[in-house]
Amino acid sequence: MRATHIGRVDLNLVPALIALLEERHVSRAAARVGMSQPAMSRALQRLRRTLRDDLLVRTPEGYRLTPRGERILDRLATAVPQLEDVFAGADFDPSITELEIRVAGSDYAQAVIAPGLSGRIATASPGSTLRFRPWHRDVLTEVSDGAIDLAFIGAQTSEPLRSEELFTDRFVCVVSAGHPLAGRAALGLADYLGCRHLIIDVIDGRQPAIDRVLSAYGTPRRAGLILPVHAAAILALPGTDLVLTIPQRLAGHYASGGALRILQAPDEIGTMTYWMTWHPRLELDPVHRWLRRMVHDTVTGLPEDLRSA
Repeated sequence: MRATHIGRVDLNLVPALIALLEERHVSRAAARVGMSQPAMSRALQRLRRTLRDDLLVRTPEGYRLTPRGERILDRLATAVPQLEDVFAGADFDPSITELEIRVAGSDYAQAVIAPGLSGRIATASPGSTLRFRPWHRDVLTEVSDGAIDLAFIGAQTSEPLRSEELFTDRFVCVVSAGHPLAGRAALGLADYLGCRHLIIDVIDGRQPAIDRVLSAYGTPRRAGLILPVHAAAILALPGTDLVLTIPQRLAGHYASGGALRILQAPDEIGTMTYWMTWHPRLELDPVHRWLRRMVHDTVTGLPEDLRSA
């Protein structure tokens, strides 16, 4: 940490320091930054006290830099352009930037958002990598800690995290073609709660968007099988008496063919609103604003029947 050293330096002296070291002449340095010669001389004296070095020394051939002055000038060759970028607010150019973009979401987000998002990022920033991390109970902590840039979640997060609604999806029930209720178009709540269920372990063995709603009715689902991802659940479902409840667009991805049937879920379960969430320190960051725009463009490009209930 160098805050102690920086804190005792008058940063208004930095333009004078740069001019003195590059011009190696007090009068020319003063003219360069619009100061009088006496003011520049006073600035040189203050710099000498602060840096504990003469910086410029007079010789028969004119002013020369001290060894410390030479080293500082070398460092300024790198530092000054970086400082100019900081204060100029230079635009972010994704086409020439190599990023590792760290996002998190369940395999729902990976199936629905990842294909379109990865394609957009590959086009706009071909040197960058999109890395999806699996969902787990501490994802939001990782968002707060900066380990994840953006998370996708089926609920709005609380402050201080920021959230933006992406789309709404309805739930459907998927059953084996031989299930006793497979001929129905829809399931009522009583029949639904009377079944054994294949539950996706989003958090603590539950699907919060479904189970929080059902908890209001005082009757939890009876789990027959709990699996960590939707794709594995689809493979495990044929030939069982289980009911799998998933967002409609995933049913379109996975539940094709004659082995499964798709039924409307009970009205009480309703729909799921999907969000992206991030830490507020990234709100105005140009890279993160670009990433959020890429996500927004991706979900806007989804077919209309998949973007809204």
